[in-house]
Amino acid sequence: MMRYFITLSYDGSAYHGWQIQPNGTSVQKTLQQALSTLLRTSIEVVGAGRTDAGVHATMMVAHFDFPTSEDEVCAVPLDCAQLTYKLNKILPPDIAVQQVRPVADDMHARFSATLRTYHYFVHLRKNPFRRRYSWQLYGDIDFQRMNEAASTLLEYRDFTSFSKVNTDTKTNECIITEAHWDELEPGVWRFTISANRFLRNMVRAIVGTLIEVGRGKLSIEDFRQVIEQKDRCSAGESVPGNALFLVDIKY
Repeated sequence: MMRYFITLSYDGSAYHGWQIQPNGTSVQKTLQQALSTLLRTSIEVVGAGRTDAGVHATMMVAHFDFPTSEDEVCAVPLDCAQLTYKLNKILPPDIAVQQVRPVADDMHARFSATLRTYHYFVHLRKNPFRRRYSWQLYGDIDFQRMNEAASTLLEYRDFTSFSKVNTDTKTNECIITEAHWDELEPGVWRFTISANRFLRNMVRAIVGTLIEVGRGKLSIEDFRQVIEQKDRCSAGESVPGNALFLVDIKY
């Protein structure tokens, strides 16, 4: 077998997330079907993460294994440029493949990743052209206080308070190396967060809790206590997924 990495991007609006669902269209299933059709054998892909329903990715990485000439199903090493071209021809318009490349057998799209970065977008004034990929906030929001609270995330490791309950993860520890809000233009803000790994629903729960800080409902110390309580019920509500983007994965 030879292992290949696929780098792709997608608009998650029409999908029930990355991971295959029993009753819903997923990005993973759509990609697997396209690969299986082109390579004329059943292909399984493993993604670097599991974006939720409606969440987008400007960069996602997945891997798949394909038999070589020494295996029972005879095949020569894949023409990666040609496969990339053909994938983009048959995949729907909301999924685009940037690259297919061979990697070492022990490389894993999920477990070999060392850093992941997400962006979350909000806007303060009604704008019909931002509504699909940004969340409109109402009222006065103190982004400086939100940045003060965000900086405290780097001091902690256990983020149980921002994780979905009853998940299959063995640990809720993550190492966050970057977390801040930046104003891209008047009234348009972007939250950037980077970590070695993320828990289910973690970014959306963090953003929702930071917005409570920005609205004056929580102090900086209250935000610390939310983290330290290790209880999802103590954190804010999860914000909508349509404004969240997975933007970078490093190996």
